[in-house]
Amino acid sequence: MIAFLRGDFVLKTPALVHVDVGGVGYELQISLHTYTSIQNLDKGILLTFLHIREDAHVLYGFFDRVEKELFIQLISVSGVGATTARMMLSSMKPEEITRAILQGNARQLEAIKGIGKKSAERIILELRDKLGKNKIEANISSLIDNSLEQDALNALIALGIARPAAENAIRKALQEGAEGLKVEEIIKKALKTL
Repeated sequence: MIAFLRGDFVLKTPALVHVDVGGVGYELQISLHTYTSIQNLDKGILLTFLHIREDAHVLYGFFDRVEKELFIQLISVSGVGATTARMMLSSMKPEEITRAILQGNARQLEAIKGIGKKSAERIILELRDKLGKNKIEANISSLIDNSLEQDALNALIALGIARPAAENAIRKALQEGAEGLKVEEIIKKALKTL
């Protein structure tokens, strides 16, 4: 299984991205959510999911862990394929989909192209309990679990910066090559991106 790819974004469209990793080009199918996160970046890390079908091996890319985990949950539902799950993630943010499922809001899910009433009800029925157990996880930072990043995030929040803005700032700082930096340096780089 390919867990993630780090490289140059050679081609970016709202539906796919080509990532050059050491001279090898990977084509990843992406959602609009991921596209809006990477559209101004020349390089970075994308989490991946390899979907093996009878006729093809398709690699899907995700900007954050929350989106990837929700994608995997969605394709586990009977009748929801990878294309439909990607359409859902392009139509709504992962948090909005999770909220709609937890609240049993079938109408909101039906507004997504390709999701009918029965599909929306099936998604809610099959995922409400699973997502309810992981609700806390869905709200946790999408940063890779690392004490330095967590310390930097806590420091920015203590400075009065909203959590989503702090997470984005740290993510940008780390994508600019922050390996080997101390927590203070990560915080300084993140503050410059705000």
